[in-house]
Amino acid sequence: MVLKTTETMQNYKYISVLTIAGSDSGGGAGIQADLKTFSALGCYGTSAITAVTAQNTLGVTVIHPVPPEVITAQIVAVMADIKPSAIKIGLLPNAEAVLAVATALKRYDEVPIIVDPVMIASTGGSLATAGTLDALRDTLFPIAELITPNIPETTAFIGSIITDTQSMRQAMPFLLKYNSFAVLIKGGHLPGRDICHYYADKNGNEKEIRSSFIETNNTHGTGCTLSAAIAAYIARGEKLYDAILLAEKFVGRALAEGKNVKTGQGSGPLNHFFKPRKLARIES
Repeated sequence: MVLKTTETMQNYKYISVLTIAGSDSGGGAGIQADLKTFSALGCYGTSAITAVTAQNTLGVTVIHPVPPEVITAQIVAVMADIKPSAIKIGLLPNAEAVLAVATALKRYDEVPIIVDPVMIASTGGSLATAGTLDALRDTLFPIAELITPNIPETTAFIGSIITDTQSMRQAMPFLLKYNSFAVLIKGGHLPGRDICHYYADKNGNEKEIRSSFIETNNTHGTGCTLSAAIAAYIARGEKLYDAILLAEKFVGRALAEGKNVKTGQGSGPLNHFFKPRKLARIES
């Protein structure tokens, strides 16, 4: 992929990324965080909304699922016309939504898919109904290039409590058997002064990714931002593991740049726009 920024080019298009996720009325997570991330990294964001939520920095009060046929129509409309270079999937509120997304995306198997299996809000509330977990494992994980569960989500999928980096490593074979190419377990819920994520893929590669803990209350949307950044970097031509490393650095800077800003009365958002890029363009 050759990036183009010259004004004289006649045939070009923006690098686009599709997010399939829920809407956050507080603007810190979900579709809103994804679109901010895409924009900050120089990508044109498109979206398919799976649920409308009423939430703010204090928590989620209402989740209204979008009908499956409307989710499908949004995906088809974007894929048929704008043709994103990567796809990020976040909140899918029920099994019907999962099936609708998986069925729609099977026609576009050339586009890399990053699945962030959002099941639990950062404030602790459940965001998905019973049956969603099984539907994710059976239909979406097998077509994903990467899945990015956090510690509570990993525990839900494997049935064992994750307490340290050793148990993160031991969880990998259980997650990889669901046939996504790679898994990134996010370790932000573990205690300690370092944040440790653990990566493994079908080629036998395993890596610990460590970063310094940033003291801040503004962490709302961190997981959404990380997976969206991975998708954006892949769309820009980075290899998967390199995209993960770059995304982790982006999230770290966004946390650091937003730690002293008060938005709302609870857990505020990251600062996605600490150093925004111009929209990148490629030859069409």
